[in-house]
Amino acid sequence: MNKPAYNQPLSGNSMPRTGGPATMMRLPMAETAAGLDACFLGIPMDIGTSNRPGTRLGPRQIRDESRMIRPYNMATGAAPFEHLQVADIGDVPINLFDLKKTVAIIADHYREVLSHGVIPLTLGGDHTLSWPILRAVAEKHGPVALIHVDAHSDTNDEMFGEKEAHGCPFRRAWEEGCLQNDKVFQIGLRGTGYSKDDFDWGRQQGWTCIQAEECWHKSLTPMMADIRAKIEDAPVYLTFDIDSLDPAFAPGTGTVEVGGLTTMQGLEIIRGTAGLNLVGCDLVEVSPPYDPAGNTAMIAASYLYEMLCALPGVPQGS
Repeated sequence: MNKPAYNQPLSGNSMPRTGGPATMMRLPMAETAAGLDACFLGIPMDIGTSNRPGTRLGPRQIRDESRMIRPYNMATGAAPFEHLQVADIGDVPINLFDLKKTVAIIADHYREVLSHGVIPLTLGGDHTLSWPILRAVAEKHGPVALIHVDAHSDTNDEMFGEKEAHGCPFRRAWEEGCLQNDKVFQIGLRGTGYSKDDFDWGRQQGWTCIQAEECWHKSLTPMMADIRAKIEDAPVYLTFDIDSLDPAFAPGTGTVEVGGLTTMQGLEIIRGTAGLNLVGCDLVEVSPPYDPAGNTAMIAASYLYEMLCALPGVPQGS
């Protein structure tokens, strides 16, 4: 029996890494998610940001920096392109002048994507985008477990009197019943705040909020084993804000905070989701204007590949 013909990234031995299509990992481009198991798509927005802008340029830069990623994961043994049909399906056509309309556009776009039974991997874009994605995901799968990696809790009730902003998405998702409160894990929270409630609001809802100081100087592999045991077989969404990393590693973001996670800890978190029922992932808040060497976008591209490697249907190990 012939193996199915899965899409493959364009090899650097066939076309120099500096050439070829400007897609995620130089994968084929698809007009829709039909026939795919997983897809990469971008949301080029920064109209929800409150400090430094530029994340509207994130998806394009992440794609560019992904050109060096090869198809086989040397650490985990995962070979996603041998088991999943994957393509880049382009960007969500948001409204750059109206954040409220953009939230609705994103939700509608993801309803269509999810109708094909595909797992979306999103290139952000500011963190506002996670709320409408979660709205569509919860309509498809019911309330989900959430692994939220971030320097900030993003549970503000409002910012400048507005309910739609990158500091509010998980308060909005909670209000809409998108989350399983006993299976929400926030990792890497740190920095200054306005009051103790900045982090404690989530704890009051039954969420597990792990501050960055609890992660310093240690492997996060045991923590992820504990999280996997608590989530069990629930559908789970992974959202990774690049500002969870220390700015020494990822300066190209809008709201940097001192004392963040290391790139290795980020890998441990993402690799630790393997075996869970992942139904969607995003990587947000990459701001290329503050990333002169491209390292932040390179890390983001690598993490999105690691998310692909952790999806259901991708065996781990050689």
